Amino acid sequence: MTAVILSACSGAPDQRIAVPKAGIGATQNIAYRSVALREVSLPSYAASEEIYVADETGLLNSTEGLLWADDPSRAVTLELSRYLSQITRAQIASEPWPFAGYPEAEVELRIEDMLAHADGTFRLSGQYFVSSETGRDRARLFDLTVPIEGDATAADIAAARGQAVRDLAVAIARDGLR
Repeated sequence: MTAVILSACSGAPDQRIAVPKAGIGATQNIAYRSVALREVSLPSYAASEEIYVADETGLLNSTEGLLWADDPSRAVTLELSRYLSQITRAQIASEPWPFAGYPEAEVELRIEDMLAHADGTFRLSGQYFVSSETGRDRARLFDLTVPIEGDATAADIAAARGQAVRDLAVAIARDGLR
């Protein structure tokens, strides 16, 4: 998979790949009417504009000439905020909090792994924290794997990343905000 992506891009000018929106499916009731989402913390390779793929030996290789369309930390934060809003129908926004008053809860994410792998999967793992004034604080680990469909092109990797972030939003709504 890595060789196909890397060879297709060598010598070409930089191109930016956007992450498509994944469908949300069912909605989920949560215990809060308003939730603030802090900026997502990413590992250095995932925070880079470059798209990295782990080869069979575990080495990370950048996809020459292909860049994410937006700053990854900002993009993932906004994606999660959008998905959580759609899934929960609650007032959810990334910080700084844009509304009057204070949110009832706050979510912080620390991602350890956000990477396409040579086996045709995209992995998203780490930990999230939910804090609230009610004292219902929670910390949860997550480890999500999504298949990369198609020929594992950059667009296929972007779609898998979008699905993984959506799956994470579902898990946070179901396990962290109820």
